[in-house]
Order: sequence, then C-alpha cells, then structure tokens
Amino acid sequence: MGKMEANSTLDNKITIEVVYGTPTSQKIVETIVDAETTIEEAIKASGIMAIYPEIDLAVNNVGIWNRAAKLTDTLVDLDRIEIYRPLIADPKEVRKRRAEKAKEEGRANKITGGRVKPL
Repeated sequence: MGKMEANSTLDNKITIEVVYGTPTSQKIVETIVDAETTIEEAIKASGIMAIYPEIDLAVNNVGIWNRAAKLTDTLVDLDRIEIYRPLIADPKEVRKRRAEKAKEEGRANKITGGRVKPL
C-alpha cells in the first residue's frame, strides 16, 4: 500500500499526516494517533509546531485534504491535516491598488476602469 499503510482498527490507532509550508520549505509529518483524535491534538502530537514556531492555532486555519476544518473535528485513518498560513494582505485591497495603478499608467479607462482598446 505504499508508505502510508492503513493500520488495523483492532489497535485503535490511525496514521495521519500533518502538512505545513512556507514560501521556501514544506514539511510533511506522518504520525500515528489514537482513533477519534482531534485535529488540534494531532497537530500538537506531530511535533510540527517545534519545527515551525510561527504556527499559532488561534490564528492559522486548518483543513483536511484541502477542505476547511475545525480544530475540534476528529480524524480518520489516512487523513492529511493542512495548516494554512494567514493572508498577508486583503485580496480586495490588492485588487483595488492594482486597478488604480492601471488607471494611472493608462492601461485602464480612468472613468469606467475598463481596459483601453488599442487603436
């Protein structure tokens, strides 16, 4: 079954992964935890917070297999917990600044904000 083999349910243990990445590195920690462990308990048990001390579970959102989740959600075998970094800038504000710059540079109509048609 590859690297992550499903554990027997008889021993009441499951194998999960905890993932965190920065712009320059990514870490995947495979951990064996008790069945019905919460996301928060699994993150702490994985030791990933010692590798990345900037992780703050009060700030960072989490997900399982790219779906938003809560720290209190329980895990099943082979779940992959992803810890997301907070956004640096508000996406709406970034788009607004980019549109203003386009108007100033003549790439957008100063009144409507639409693209200027090339002649």
